Amino acid sequence: MSTPEKKSFSPVLLVINLALTAAFFVYIFGVVKTHVPSLDPKMINLWGGLAAGCMSGVFWLAMNMLQTVYFFQRDSRK
Repeated sequence: MSTPEKKSFSPVLLVINLALTAAFFVYIFGVVKTHVPSLDPKMINLWGGLAAGCMSGVFWLAMNMLQTVYFFQRDSRK
């Protein structure tokens, strides 16, 4: 009989990941918004937010891939 696999999902880890991604979004939004070539504040916020959203999505994926590899290596040592 096969052993049941351990699930790596936890609500606490999800909240931590969301908080880190939100903090990353705020930081990147502040950086990117100064590079938008416009004088209209609405356009600056729009394009800054869209760019920060894309970068935050990549950050979310990279963070989850790093955690997956870490959990796999940790579990394979046991």
